[in-house]
Amino acid sequence: MARIICTGLGPGNPDLMAVRSDRVIRAATQIAYFRKKGRKGQARQIVEGMLGEGATELPMEYPVTTEIPFDSPEYIRLLAEFYDDWAERLVAMEGEVVVLCEGDPFFYGSFMHLYTRLLGRVEMEVIPGITGMTGCWNATGTPITWGDDVMTVLMGTLPEHDLIAQMEQSDAIVVMKTGRNLPKVRRALAAVGRLNDAWLVERGTMPNERIVRLAEADEADCPYFAIVLVHGHGRRPEIAQ
Repeated sequence: MARIICTGLGPGNPDLMAVRSDRVIRAATQIAYFRKKGRKGQARQIVEGMLGEGATELPMEYPVTTEIPFDSPEYIRLLAEFYDDWAERLVAMEGEVVVLCEGDPFFYGSFMHLYTRLLGRVEMEVIPGITGMTGCWNATGTPITWGDDVMTVLMGTLPEHDLIAQMEQSDAIVVMKTGRNLPKVRRALAAVGRLNDAWLVERGTMPNERIVRLAEADEADCPYFAIVLVHGHGRRPEIAQ
């Protein structure tokens, strides 16, 4: 029976990976990771040069990514079957299998969908990782929250009216899954008067990192690995300053 170890890889820079994740990956004989068909995969790129000689690689290729709406019944069915299939494959394997996961596995990580299917069937360990958003807000050189600030993490895939409603209630804002949703996110921030405070961080902590004011960003050229940040200013300014 397999033993599954999911390693959180952090925000993208291998130097920001947990020491335990580094050790586990270098010693692994079986490595599984998610990727889009035809791509190497971000997780695999992060560990380039770390895998032991002869390690068996198990690329788990998504059957669909952005080709059809993420909330459509067809999308949900295809993804559910994909995770069901890979859960069965992992259960049937012998020895230890290391599953790579960008950021932290339990923070919007794809591994969560395998975890719920494998729970109680195999021995599992999850190694935490620094989240992508943490790497991004540190890259701006400005604290994301002060004092009693309330921070809200939103998905760019949400309907625009939901984005606006949540943004109106928040001091600090993080918007993930931007990409093609960036125009909608920009409109929502403009509606609540926070657009001029927003930053777009692309590929945070990676060699091609880019940080730009959202109001000045090109909406047509936003990569998948991009996060929008709006820093809090502190509900008690005398303490924050």
